[in-house]
Formats: sequence, C-alpha cells, structure tokens
Amino acid sequence: MVTKRIIPCLDVKDGQVVKGINFQSLREVGDAVEMGVQYSRDGADELVYLDISASLEGRRTFVRLVERISMGIDIPFTVGGGISSADDAARLLDAGADKISINTAAVSSPGLIDEIAKRYGSQFVVVAIDAKCIDGKWICTTHGGSRLTRLDLFEWALEAQERGAGEILFTSMDHDGTRNGYADAVYASLASQLSIPVIASGGAGTIEDIRRVLTEGRADAALAASIFHFGEIPIRKLKASLRQSGVNVRL
Repeated sequence: MVTKRIIPCLDVKDGQVVKGINFQSLREVGDAVEMGVQYSRDGADELVYLDISASLEGRRTFVRLVERISMGIDIPFTVGGGISSADDAARLLDAGADKISINTAAVSSPGLIDEIAKRYGSQFVVVAIDAKCIDGKWICTTHGGSRLTRLDLFEWALEAQERGAGEILFTSMDHDGTRNGYADAVYASLASQLSIPVIASGGAGTIEDIRRVLTEGRADAALAASIFHFGEIPIRKLKASLRQSGVNVRL
C-alpha cells in the first residue's frame, strides 16, 4: 500500500515565512528554518518552500536560506519560485534542496523540464500547475494564477510527465483559500491518467478534507499552509486520525 504524504507549504520572502492574500498585505509568520525544524519534529513527511521575493537580492537570500534549511532538517524539501533556467535549478539543488518546483517557466519553455530532468533526474523535478475551471474545462494559469493560458490541465500534466517531471503539484484556483475541500474528482481523474505522483493543493480546511483527497481524490500527498502555520490542525493529530480511518501514513 502506497504511503500518503503530508506536506506543509511555506511562502518565503527575504528569509521569513509570510502569509497574505494574493501576496498582498503580507505578514510574517515565522523564521523559515525554525518552522521547518518544527514541522520535521511534528511529523511532516516533506516541506515545500516557495520564494515570493521580488528582487534579485531576495533571490540570493533564498539560495543562502536553502543552505541553512538543508543543514537544519532531516526530511526532504522542495523549493520553487523564480526558477527560470536549469542554472537557477542547479544553484538551489547544489545548495541542498531535494527537489525543485517549476510552473510559469515550464509553460513558457517546456524544454526546461527535459533539461533539468536529463541533468539531475526526474526525481528532482516537480511541475506545479495552477488551473481553474472555465466552461467545464480546466485551464492552466501562470504568474501566480493571474494569467490564463490555452493549456488544458490534463494535456499539460501528461506532457510534463512525458518530458521528465517526477511529480505534479496541482492547485485548483477555484478551491484555493476557500477551506471547503479539495477538487477531489479532478484529482482522481488526474491520478488515473498519470503514472507519477500527484500532490493536491488548494482547499484544505478540515481533517476530513485531507482524508477525502487522499482516498476519493487518489492524491499521493496533501499540501496545505495556514491550517498548519496557525496550529489549527496539528500534523500528528491529523496523521493519527488518517491512520484510524484506514489511510496509510507514516506516524
């Protein structure tokens, strides 16, 4: 039986974890390394760090931060945000990241997936997809969900897999921030068409939401932010509940 994963997501700006609405009115939540260490102790299976710094200096700060994170935690972590070339990916992997996540750059230059996968291996490449349902069709977006493309979610996920992606991190823009549950049916459909793991993001509000996306939604992992950052759902409590309901998680 496949072990399901629980993954906190940390948005980072200038070394600090922040939360806001559409990257506006950001407020600091805590130190990125300290929070990572605590999540590791609390039983998180992996971590995702997303760099939302706007400046070049902010990007440099993030690379230095990745080095600190790699020395402070003992679970795998993925980094993303602002990666637009294989050299960008190289700097972060060399700094200690276990995987890199690409989104907008992959849409703009699909060959980037091939290039990174060929250089480092598919296991290092996570392709993140933000999509919304328009007239019954799931359409991919870029630039933090602000720009529509003509790409179909399922077609793009399949292409990403064929090009060498090791995982797909799909966020439903329609569910993100609602805390009303994930797009379970969409995840189930996506999982049935792919042979690589699918990470679910967008809509977590309760333990039941996470249980459903890992079972009915067939997702391999559930990613969330606020419910973990603000202590609404402790990871150990979540995992104990999932295990009791028959979900195979690492305790």
